[in-house]
Amino acid sequence: MASSAVASSSTFHVINKRDVGLSAFSSQPSFCIQTTKKKVVSKKIFSVMSPQQTERKPATTGSVKTGMTMTEKILARASDKPEVTPGDNVWVNVDVLMTHDIGGPASFGVFKEQFGQKAKVWNPEKIVIIPDHYIFTADERANRNVDVLRDYCSEQNIKYFYDIKDRGNFRANPDYKGVCHVALAQEGHCRPGEVLLGTDSHTCTAGAFGQFATGIGTTDAGFVLGTGKLLLKVPPTLRFVMDGEMPSYLLAKDLILQIIGEISVSGATYKTMEFVGTTVESLSMEERMTLCNMVVEAGGKNGVIPTDKTTYDYLKDKTSVPYEPVYSDEGARFLKEYRIDISKLEPLVAKPHSPDNRALARECKDVKIDRVYIGSCTGGKTEDFMAAAKVFLASGKKIKVPTFLVPATQKVWMDIYTLPVPGSGGKTCSQIFQEAGCETPASPSCAACLGGPQDTYARLNEPKVCVSTTNRNFPGRMGHTEGQIYLASPYTAAASALTGKVTDPREFLM
Repeated sequence: MASSAVASSSTFHVINKRDVGLSAFSSQPSFCIQTTKKKVVSKKIFSVMSPQQTERKPATTGSVKTGMTMTEKILARASDKPEVTPGDNVWVNVDVLMTHDIGGPASFGVFKEQFGQKAKVWNPEKIVIIPDHYIFTADERANRNVDVLRDYCSEQNIKYFYDIKDRGNFRANPDYKGVCHVALAQEGHCRPGEVLLGTDSHTCTAGAFGQFATGIGTTDAGFVLGTGKLLLKVPPTLRFVMDGEMPSYLLAKDLILQIIGEISVSGATYKTMEFVGTTVESLSMEERMTLCNMVVEAGGKNGVIPTDKTTYDYLKDKTSVPYEPVYSDEGARFLKEYRIDISKLEPLVAKPHSPDNRALARECKDVKIDRVYIGSCTGGKTEDFMAAAKVFLASGKKIKVPTFLVPATQKVWMDIYTLPVPGSGGKTCSQIFQEAGCETPASPSCAACLGGPQDTYARLNEPKVCVSTTNRNFPGRMGHTEGQIYLASPYTAAASALTGKVTDPREFLM
């Protein structure tokens, strides 16, 4: 059912490459299924004489190095090994550990239980703590979690703690950032070639920077706090080659929904998803973050994109820490390679109740909705709001259902109020949203993406139908267990707000 309403099969092809280097396919057409046949080896004896031996040149002596993927190279370097292969278990030196108000308290508890009540963390400058999930709530237990973070950071002298004390006015908290995955990038903690671990499944977002980034549990985080190391199994890599000019009505959210719909929510279980191709190269950093953000929705261990000028330009004013990017070798071995002609794709949604329940937006035009939600680590970045504003501006109409806007970070909130939208004559997103009748942009946080306490802003407290730019649509994900969530790009979300139904954004953008 998940693949019944998708772009034609000619746009998406898989190449089995378990033991074949990429170079074997580099000269083949982009959209043909390629297979490798075993050679028939004759057992007939042609000669009993040994071939003439020649002296081996120094350059060809010694061990033969196997080509490695980006992820393999990062993990090899982090474990001080010359090379690793999928399935190897290696002790990895961690560059950055991130935790937040959900995973932090439990991680600290494990640390103190295992290392001692007075133990010190391995490196207070490599730990990043970001309260972001259940912040703007009267729930005492949620508020207590932030207090625990504050006490621990004071005790351990943690350098990067983005605190919030005044929940009534987030702007009174200059240290407060918002959603951890976006804040990590904005504050310069995402660097090519490094290892970043976090107590949140969407830590994989940082793979957009050519970094090995993945989510871990609180027990593992407690161990990392004490040692700076973690035992990891090297994952095999699936490579996704996306070529073709990106249509003006598509966003990265459509690309990742296409992929998840193709391989399913378990199709990349404990595997790396590496994204390459001319389409990927054309994406901004924020769009690349969206692509990597949802690899975990396919079961992926991590997502990764090669570092290039776009990466360097983004990091230029973000960090002064030296970093060394890596790239997949020409002869690297990929478990499978998928090729997609992006120019043939159409706007997509993921219908309830799974991210792989893919459908064309235009084929869901009769689905009436109750609200729209634009926000989260997936769809709450500056460019996401710019995209939504573009649709509202093009239509010149008022929305027909409540539309909730939750910026990912304090910086995004400021951008909404200060940056002019291209082609608007100088109007900001906030002005366009107000004219369209949207709700006032809320305080930056994860808000209703994970449901949260009953008083969480925009939470589904009733069984409503919502089009959302978030990343999961399982029952109860945004609150009520009978709520129905359609995952979509900011373009599709905005278009749907204007009609009160799931709507293909081409209705307003073409």
